[in-house]
Amino acid sequence: MARNLDPAKLAKLHDTSAILDRKYGVRGTATRAAFEERAMARYYAEILRDRRKELKITQQQLAEKIGKERSYVAHLERGETDMQLSNFFRISSALGLSFSLQTVKY
Repeated sequence: MARNLDPAKLAKLHDTSAILDRKYGVRGTATRAAFEERAMARYYAEILRDRRKELKITQQQLAEKIGKERSYVAHLERGETDMQLSNFFRISSALGLSFSLQTVKY
């Protein structure tokens, strides 16, 4: 079912880029870079947490698999600590995940 879009309502919609620019600064600024780093850390933490839950593995069991404390896994899953790349790959492997890198142009 096709709907007609009301131009007046469309004009009132917020542009997420503009909102982020106002709140965290434009791309290229230190504040925006810090926000984007935290956002990406939370994004990957959610992927790992969701996979852990999908496999029905407790935080304690995952911690034992990767040689870390359960509190470390809990902090990561809440986005409260920065994860080293080596730990990211160790956790990913323990959860049966693989990642690839690709070039991103800005």
